Amino acid sequence: MSKSDTSASSSATSLPSGWRKYSSLLLNAVLLLIAFFGVSAFQARGMLSADRQSAPDLRAETLQGTYFDLAEVGDRATLVYFFAPWCTYCALSSDNLVRLRRLRDESDLQIVAVALDWKTVAEVSDYAQKHELNIPVLLGDANIMREWKVYGFPTYYVLDSKQQVTKRDIGYSTQLGLWWRSWIIS
Repeated sequence: MSKSDTSASSSATSLPSGWRKYSSLLLNAVLLLIAFFGVSAFQARGMLSADRQSAPDLRAETLQGTYFDLAEVGDRATLVYFFAPWCTYCALSSDNLVRLRRLRDESDLQIVAVALDWKTVAEVSDYAQKHELNIPVLLGDANIMREWKVYGFPTYYVLDSKQQVTKRDIGYSTQLGLWWRSWIIS
């Protein structure tokens, strides 16, 4: 093979530098998505199944002193958001709940926050005021935490109109993420 034949065949098999750059970027993006979904699946492994199983009972006192009962929500989709007042990621995502409430009418989507791992009612009340939570805030306990399989904060479940679990997640969620997950089921 001559020198000109070798250079012609190597240039035909090599990619232009611009293409190599974009293919490398695409490969990195795909690997990042795989890692993200892998970590998400690993975190969710102990949670309630999202295969439309019935949600556990949820009845607890609210910050206002009344009782909230999930069975009385009716045929509305529901987002149940579990948080701890000391949780940094909960504090960051609480504003997203407030914005979601503005985007989704209460007659269409019930949003309820459940405080867990708290020491005093004042601690939960301060958290709710600081983050201007305009949704019912329940004072949860270890029993609710166990029944709903909450082992990290924040945790949330999206329930359909029959109070069956359709979506679940743990950790920070953006406003768009919350909106998307709650919009799909209603």
